[in-house]
Amino acid sequence: MPRLKLVSMTVALCLGVAAAITVTAARKPASPLAELPSGKVQLQSAGPLAFGPDGILFVGDSVGGAIVAIDTQDHTSASAKPVNVQGVDEKIAALVGVTPDQIVINDVKVNPISKNVYLSASRGRGPDAMPLIVRVDASGKITPLPLDNARHQSISLVDAPDSNPTARQNPRMQTITGMNYVDGNVIVAGLSNEEWASALRSIPYPFKEASQGATLQIWHSSHGRFETAAPVRTFVPYTISGQQYILAAYTCTPLVKIPVSDLKPGAKVKGVEIADLGMGNQPLDMVPYKKDGHDYILIANSSFGVLKLKADNLASYPAIDSPTITNVAGVPFDTLSDIKDVRMLAQFDDSNALIVTGKPGAGPAYAPGPPVGPINLQTIALP
Repeated sequence: MPRLKLVSMTVALCLGVAAAITVTAARKPASPLAELPSGKVQLQSAGPLAFGPDGILFVGDSVGGAIVAIDTQDHTSASAKPVNVQGVDEKIAALVGVTPDQIVINDVKVNPISKNVYLSASRGRGPDAMPLIVRVDASGKITPLPLDNARHQSISLVDAPDSNPTARQNPRMQTITGMNYVDGNVIVAGLSNEEWASALRSIPYPFKEASQGATLQIWHSSHGRFETAAPVRTFVPYTISGQQYILAAYTCTPLVKIPVSDLKPGAKVKGVEIADLGMGNQPLDMVPYKKDGHDYILIANSSFGVLKLKADNLASYPAIDSPTITNVAGVPFDTLSDIKDVRMLAQFDDSNALIVTGKPGAGPAYAPGPPVGPINLQTIALP
């Protein structure tokens, strides 16, 4: 082969490889942080929290009917250190210049990268309350998350219910009752304005649009009826027999499994009840974990304390769909009587959980409201 032709082929091949490398590099997905413009974060309320990739914090704003993604700028990996902050409500109150009774803590989550703790709260009570998000580090130092000029993105929910202050529980305030980030989607539980009011919305992130959520029907054995108006109170993503589910808990206290694949816009989805933990109670938070070769789910409750659900072989429990089953049934559990006054619960790491302790709010056991201070933060070993 002539030398000139060989050189030409070699150059063409190198250029082709270079082009392929360039294309491959161009197709490499950008960090979700790149999608976030800077500006003032417009929050009308700060409720349920969830962490996504790169330290992005999702904040549920029920009053505004929106989800906001905020760059916490908290991206440095750190090893887990025990957290113990007594009177965190009093410390937040002193930081923002109000009395402790004017601080209402709404949710807690742990940044899986830095292990810093984030709390959503209200500064003040009633319609004029101001949303507040604070960060607590391992030393107990508390700092407000800056919202005046932060990288963020928000999306409005198209099916948020209207406000009705005269209702026993204002549906607008339950637009968002829980959130989790699952495989590129923000899963949002709460109420909608649809005929079946209970909703699970699956919103792709980075945000482009929020379609109408899927709405839910469940058989509630403690109540002996089908229900479509009660919102999910807390939920976790969970894999059962290789399929991704949402495990959702409701007031009075059915535990229901819902296939993630069913959560399509506008779909009417029937959840399957696999456990009934008892009446007169509101589930507050759930943390799934593994220990000594077994699967468990830790559930904090308003009146039942902390329960340790035995989650091995969840696929083996039949659907509870009979009106003759009116109380505790299905998946077995133990009551952990030595863990008291837990009002919120979050995953800290594979071996530990974070608990928020305080006295229950002034409401009934099935709807106690925010905890009453002094409110403490503490890590505990998963039992």
